[in-house]
Amino acid sequence: MMCVYLKVYNVGEEVLVAVCDEGLLGKEFSEGEVHLKVSMAFYGDESADYDEVVSALQDATIANLVGEQSVACAVENGFADASDVIYIEGVPHVQMVCM
Repeated sequence: MMCVYLKVYNVGEEVLVAVCDEGLLGKEFSEGEVHLKVSMAFYGDESADYDEVVSALQDATIANLVGEQSVACAVENGFADASDVIYIEGVPHVQMVCM
């Protein structure tokens, strides 16, 4: 069962989808010049299942995903490519922009 947090932002024509694995909320990761803060303010506190994430990503023009489950969902459904995933302290992170 997928345990993630999902938050959708609608700004003008853009739909930003933020998804993070449940266990990562509130944590910070750094590696070299890269710093990632997985904050409740950005990722929200509403839990979502796999189908809800896929549905949100279908409407997304921009997406930001952190964690094994979140990133795998995006890759498995063709929203992101595995080669675009970066790892910060071993935590997968991917961003998507539709142009």
